Amino acid sequence: MIMDARKSESITLGDALSRIPRILIAEDDWLNRDLLETYLTQAGCTVAAYPDGETAWEGIQQEPPDLALVDIRMPNLDGISLCDRIKQNPQLGFIPVIVITAFDDEDERLRAINAGADDFIGKPYRSVVLLTRVRSLLSNKRFHDELEDRNRLLHQVLNSYVDAELADVILTDPERHLKLGGDTRFVTILFADLRGFTRFTESHPADQVVETLNAIFTQLTDVVFKHGGTFDKYLGDAVMAFYGAPFQQEDDVERALRTALEMRVRFDKLMRENTLAASLGGLGIGVHSGEVIVGNIGSERMMDYTVIGDNVVIARRLQEIARPGEILISEGTYQNCPKALVSHEISQRLPGRSGEVTMYALESLPEQ
Repeated sequence: MIMDARKSESITLGDALSRIPRILIAEDDWLNRDLLETYLTQAGCTVAAYPDGETAWEGIQQEPPDLALVDIRMPNLDGISLCDRIKQNPQLGFIPVIVITAFDDEDERLRAINAGADDFIGKPYRSVVLLTRVRSLLSNKRFHDELEDRNRLLHQVLNSYVDAELADVILTDPERHLKLGGDTRFVTILFADLRGFTRFTESHPADQVVETLNAIFTQLTDVVFKHGGTFDKYLGDAVMAFYGAPFQQEDDVERALRTALEMRVRFDKLMRENTLAASLGGLGIGVHSGEVIVGNIGSERMMDYTVIGDNVVIARRLQEIARPGEILISEGTYQNCPKALVSHEISQRLPGRSGEVTMYALESLPEQ
């Protein structure tokens, strides 16, 4: 059946995606296939045309199009089955599919709808109708692509603070999880600080200082992400992380302590293998659990996902008094992780605080 071959000069499709759209045609009738290709090429598209559904499916997998026009009746693989394959594929399901049919069959249309078809065009049809519908679906595709690009960028940013799984959960409801403000949470805060770093900077050139610091921070930050922690910030020669936000888990305290233990192991290994790192005085770690204010602090233009409050100060003070290679944990942390094996109990006054605080030197945890 020959379609209307009049050229519509008023409709161009290149701006629907802000680039040249790529359209796939699956049509077994060579004349209709050539006419479709002519319409779309004149409208500013690149076209890949196939005579049956099976070869079209191979082409889609090799180079996904921006839109697919598929005839409902084709050899090897019909248009509805092809549409179903596209929509069931997680990487391809967003591709708009227009089903073309010469039959006014309600059952066929229902099958196409169930397969996920985005639109229908009956034969014969006018080119202006075809191009208008293609343009509309390409515009939807553009909005989808822009949203995906923003999500990928946001995912990259989030991966600087949390592991990939947490980033995925945050993106399910970014309005909730990324809004400015905070709430009260029970979290476990960890500080890890390099000992002798000031002396190290005085006796080594800047490039060696930066190289050594980056090597150490790479290892320490990797351990935070490995155990599902939230990276907060670098504080000169120290690392700050916390567990229990943005999402709380039953083993937050244990994961924080496993982070501290693995940090110590990795740092000791680095000191054995890196002569520059070996000239540092060691790594001191402090861990404390308690209620804090957690959330995005700052302004709409610049915010920092962090924790604030007196319990953050306690964790920092524990780190400050920890000796090289020592992991000091608070009474609150110890009571919330009965698995923790400690060497001794310490009662000591923390800098800037009145009264003594009970703390423990962490030695190990049972193997998981």
